[in-house]
Amino acid sequence: MPNTDPDEALSLVLKYFPDIPVWPQLPKRSFLENMYVQYSEGFPGVVLDHEKERIYIDRSKDLDEQLEQLYQAHIDKDIDKYPIKKEYAAGFDAFIHDGITSPVAVKGQVTGPISWGLAVTDQNRRSIIYDDVLADALARHINMKAAWMERELRKLSDNTIMFLDEPYFTSLGSAFVSISDEKVKQLLEEVLSGISGLKGIHCCGVADWSLLLGTSIDILNFDAYNYSQSLSLYPDDVKAFLSRGGIIAWGIVPTDPETLDKENEESLLDRLDEAFAMLTAKGIAAEDLIKSCLVTPSCGLTTVSREVAANALKLTSGISTRLRKRYIKK
Repeated sequence: MPNTDPDEALSLVLKYFPDIPVWPQLPKRSFLENMYVQYSEGFPGVVLDHEKERIYIDRSKDLDEQLEQLYQAHIDKDIDKYPIKKEYAAGFDAFIHDGITSPVAVKGQVTGPISWGLAVTDQNRRSIIYDDVLADALARHINMKAAWMERELRKLSDNTIMFLDEPYFTSLGSAFVSISDEKVKQLLEEVLSGISGLKGIHCCGVADWSLLLGTSIDILNFDAYNYSQSLSLYPDDVKAFLSRGGIIAWGIVPTDPETLDKENEESLLDRLDEAFAMLTAKGIAAEDLIKSCLVTPSCGLTTVSREVAANALKLTSGISTRLRKRYIKK
């Protein structure tokens, strides 16, 4: 969210998403709320340069003791050693203490290990995902951050949804990123293993959906406004995912202000119907798509104005209401 006031952001979330509220991330509020810095506290060798707004891992130091502490905490499942403090996530703190009552479920999110490992570098600006020791450590670190967050969310609802945000997933397979599918799955599954409720992954570009659909996730969230055709290229994987109870969260509400200004509930519903049709044409039952459907904005709303962000949430809620009226028979 683009807001800097956590209560203001949370009030919008609760207004438009009362059934499945999500805690609002507020990166404009502080450098500590940057999506990579936000989950960094306690990671071995982490350095936060507030002046340059840079996060990196100082590999020149002896990290053995810190790594040992992290691994021991992971073995002992001592997640209290890896909390997410208020100064790193004011929206989460407000969410937990707001007195939210009777939601269907609550949703939280952490930055996924692929994006964290590619975005965060060592002191020589080499992505730490290419350091086998640090890559393994970061997956265990995020595992515990996610487990801690989920435990706190369970104070509000027994039904939790935890997402891994993976914007860098679109870079996999490019000339600039060389990571094997095996390593990608290994890192993702390590983090996912720390989550006991529903598990999701968000990626806002074109990706190898077969790789993600083949993990243990329950929910795939993607930019359906711009890239719905990309999912239709994997009909067998989608069918297998749905058959095991998987859910597709369609990011059908655009987050670009100019594009959003041209759309309304009806036009976005038409676009969603077109996205469904691409898959039904490949033999996937429309009933299965509707049964497994969530709707979301296509990506984060940090870069837009507060008014545009509120409109995106309003449209998302409106589309959900219309879909329920159209398909749920009372």
